[in-house]
Amino acid sequence: MLELKVPISANEIIEAVKKMKKREREAFIEDLLAITSPDYLRSIREAKKEYRAGKTRSHNEIFGG
Repeated sequence: MLELKVPISANEIIEAVKKMKKREREAFIEDLLAITSPDYLRSIREAKKEYRAGKTRSHNEIFGG
């Protein structure tokens, strides 16, 4: 696995994340998951493929309206 050396402490990263707006924080966490989890990336690719193939259902179809 590639090791990335960053001249910043874990506490500095945590404080920076705390200062992010909710949408920015969610995007950051999603990016972090993506770069650290091959299964997560695979699930995203599969979901995109299913979406393009029209294999989706609306919220109402699944849960009723």
